Amino acid sequence: MEKSLFDKYGGFSVVSKIVLDLYDRLLDDDDVGPFFDEIDMARIVDHQTKFVSSLMGGPASYTDDQIRKMHAHLEIHQRHFDKLQSLLRATLADHGVAPEDQAAILAAFEARRDLVTE
Repeated sequence: MEKSLFDKYGGFSVVSKIVLDLYDRLLDDDDVGPFFDEIDMARIVDHQTKFVSSLMGGPASYTDDQIRKMHAHLEIHQRHFDKLQSLLRATLADHGVAPEDQAAILAAFEARRDLVTE
């Protein structure tokens, strides 16, 4: 049986490093950074670590309904999603995720676009 990307890259310990780096980038970004003002960052990083893990075939998962409800009040537009996707791509690359694996993770992320954007 083939290893999941989650297992291939080292599980939660590596994914959490990727997510922490991603959030450093997000918070520094003028377009998407404001979404995280007055947010419990420890909580969001925990949720996002589980979410990215699920994109990589890991054990955590969120239903489409959960994702939709968590983001419904945020007024996330296509450009915000595009920026997050771009930052995620760069972060994955900087953490040594192979291009074909980045593509698989980003495809799973893209599949959820309509759940979070207006």
